[in-house]
Parts: sequence; structure tokens; C-alpha cells
Amino acid sequence: MKIRKLYALLLLAAVMLARSAFAAEDTPQTFLLKPAVLLHGKQLIAQHDPAAEQALADLVKDAEKALTKGPYSVVYKSKLPPSGDKHDYMSVGPYWWPDPSKPDGLPYIRKDGEVNPERYAVKDLDFHNALCKDVYVLGLAWYYTGQSKYAAHAAKLLHTWFIDPATRMNPHLNYGQAIPGITEGRGIGLIDMHNVTSLLDGIQLLKDAPELPAADYKAIQEWYKQFLQWMRTSPIGRDEADEENNHGTWYDVQAVAIALFTGQTDLAADLLKTHTQTRIDNQLREDGSQPHELARTLSWNYSQFNLSAFFELAQLAENVKIDLWHYESPGKKSLKKAFAWMLPYAEKTKAWEHKQIKPMDIDGYLRLAKQAGQQYPDIDLKPLWEQYKDYGSSRTLLTGYFD
Repeated sequence: MKIRKLYALLLLAAVMLARSAFAAEDTPQTFLLKPAVLLHGKQLIAQHDPAAEQALADLVKDAEKALTKGPYSVVYKSKLPPSGDKHDYMSVGPYWWPDPSKPDGLPYIRKDGEVNPERYAVKDLDFHNALCKDVYVLGLAWYYTGQSKYAAHAAKLLHTWFIDPATRMNPHLNYGQAIPGITEGRGIGLIDMHNVTSLLDGIQLLKDAPELPAADYKAIQEWYKQFLQWMRTSPIGRDEADEENNHGTWYDVQAVAIALFTGQTDLAADLLKTHTQTRIDNQLREDGSQPHELARTLSWNYSQFNLSAFFELAQLAENVKIDLWHYESPGKKSLKKAFAWMLPYAEKTKAWEHKQIKPMDIDGYLRLAKQAGQQYPDIDLKPLWEQYKDYGSSRTLLTGYFD
């Protein structure tokens, strides 16, 4: 009897060890996406959970569309950057328009919140956004299905953008958000890359895929090391780091995410402590409002956009054991107060009294509410969700987010 019991215990231990080894081997090293959520999604699919299977079907549908897109490259533009090198990224400031009082329209004048369609003549920004979206979706599809076609296409997109000498982007943004007649590039051009977190998580999902060569993964890491060095040392990069509104916050998102991706965890922690915690104190009022964003013509949209950056930083900070979710600055400022301050306006129990020349972006706030509900259980979100019962995506079950 004792022998049978011992055998049973040993068998149970072996099974648990095998499961643990499988989980460890199958656990992705993502930064925003939570590995536990991804693993749970796989378990639900393996158990043929109907909702999970539907979510997977929707994800695969998106991945199949991504297979038809790209590759993307900064060299595909017809216009030359000031350097004469098409490998240099370039874009035009969105809110700058020709001066009607000048024969040539120069220098351009600013109309905050009104996008000049000339911005879309150069596709570098569109291509980077598409790269981020497609690699993220393809990475998820490969993780959940194991089908090589998704990893292979993502690897092709990455090789084209970062590695191939004929098509790679140079690792800097010297010509981002130029203003005709005023400047060839500005620090605030760095915000063009704010979607980098989804791209990096997509790469992390693909890290162990046979279709993504280890040499390519290391080359992308090296590209980002150079880019981060440029961010931290160039006049344009330092100018963006000094911004006291959403531009500075999104600078931190990029710098911290890239530091994590390149294995510089001490740098990531230092940036969060010295930059981000200071921004919380400087950018928020004690009641949670954001004066720099409220001064804009799209005050609601920019308030939620800046808070989105802070929420991403709180997620990234979890990777280095820093709790920004519950951090309170010396001036009694916090992310919790910033979220709560906006809540009654999203619930429509208060009318928005600040300038907003376009419809309010409620979807952006609802994505934040999904995360806030997990971090701040004492905030009552029932009235909000009663108004937006149908909001969301099936993919939330596999990612944990309304993405």
C-alpha cells in the first residue's frame, strides 16, 4: 500500500513537473501582454472553450489579412529627406498648414487639432504603424496556432524594415514632424513611434519561432540599442525628453520599452524612477486633471491619450517590480486620481467643459477602464459599463485588453 501511494505521489510529481516545464518553455517574454493571460488563453483553446475558439477564429481572420500586406519600408517614398538618404524616416507635422497670406505658403502656420492632408503624402508613419499592427497580430496568431506562415511573414516584415541593407530604416528620427519653412525635424516627431510597444511584444511572441532567425532577432535588438542611444543623446531626442505633456510621457514609454527589449533592465527602472514619477507630479493636478492636455483644442482626446501612455508605463514598470499603479507623488498626484477625474465625463454624468473641436474619443477611455477595473476595485465602473455593454473585442479573452 505504501509502495502504491509512493508511486502515485511520484507520478503526480512527474506530471506536475512536466506541466511546469511545458509552461516555462511556452511562456512568452512579453512586456505589456501578460504571460499568464496568454498561457490561460492557450489552455482555454485546448479545452475547446467556445468563446476562446471564437476569439481564435477572429484573430486568425485578422492574421490572414496581415499576410496580404507589406512589406513596408521607408525607402518606398518618392520624396527625399533633407539628408538625401531615403533610409531616413521623415514625416510632416499634422497641424501645420500653408500660410494663405504668403505666395509660397511659407512658413507654415499652426492650426491645433486640424490635420493637414499633406501629412499623408509621405507614408513612413503609415508604414510604421502598419508594421506594428501586423507584427503584433501575426505574433499572436503564431503563438496560438503554431502555423509557420504567420511567423514567416512577420519575419519578412521585420527583416525588410530593420535589416535588409536595401530597405532598412536608419536608427534615428532627425526628420520627424518637419514644418515647411521652419524646421527639417523636431523632437516631438518621436511620438510617431509611440506604437512601438505592440511591435516589441509581437517580436517577443515570435522570439522562439524557427522562422525568425536568432541573428535577425539580435540585429533588431542592436538596431533598437542604437535608436535608444540616439533618443538619449541627440539634441532632438533630448528635446522630446524635456516635453511636459503627452510627448514627454510617450517618450518614456518608448525609452522604457526599448530598454526592456534590449536587456537594459536597470536603465528601464532608472527611467521610471527619475523621469516618469517626476512627470506624474508635474503633469497632473492633485484632483487628477491634466492642465497641459486641457489647454489643447482636443482636450478630452489628449487627456485620455496622455493617460494611456501613463497606463502603458505602469504595465511596463511591472517588469522591473515598480508599482506605478498605486504610486503617489510628493504633490499627492496619482494615476488613479487621473483616471477617476475623467470617469464622470465618460459616464456622461458631467458635461465636458473644455475645448473639444472633434467628437470625444470614448473608446480610448474604455480601454483604460478595462485596466483600471483590475487595479482599482474600489472605483465603481458599473454605471460606465451599463452604457457600453457591447463594447469590446473577442480578442480580449486571448490578450487581456480591448485591442
